Amino acid sequence: MKTKTIILLILAALGIVLLVQNTQVVTYRLFFWKIAMSQVILVPFIFIAGFITAIMVTRFEWRRKKPGPPAAHIPPQQLPPRT
Repeated sequence: MKTKTIILLILAALGIVLLVQNTQVVTYRLFFWKIAMSQVILVPFIFIAGFITAIMVTRFEWRRKKPGPPAAHIPPQQLPPRT
């Protein structure tokens, strides 16, 4: 087996163990809302929400920092000699 496949299998197994061990019901409070749900549902939901947020932020930053056209100014020591 390839190393990448082994690492992915180990991470998947750890993720399954994490989900199986966290089956209790938790209450999530945000301002005046209360949502009670199993942690098995909440943990992947929060992970996916964070992943999507990170993708959106990096794409926004990438679009903002696009390089412009190269500068037309050449320092005097790099100019060719006049003939």
